[in-house]
Amino acid sequence: MNQRMRPPLEHLAGQATLTVEQTAQVLGLGRTAAYDAARRGEFPTRRLGRRLVVPVPALLDWLGWH
Repeated sequence: MNQRMRPPLEHLAGQATLTVEQTAQVLGLGRTAAYDAARRGEFPTRRLGRRLVVPVPALLDWLGWH
């Protein structure tokens, strides 16, 4: 079985934001499912112009990771 590797959460701590695609990898979701979840407000996002980004500190809080 071929599983995608998820990046460890420790590597996220040094970044300010992630793309929705990167967040999908962290959460083990597909791209479409991640955009659907973002649209429904199921994880924290911010709009920067036309880009939708996920603030890493808010994502780590949402995940309960300290």
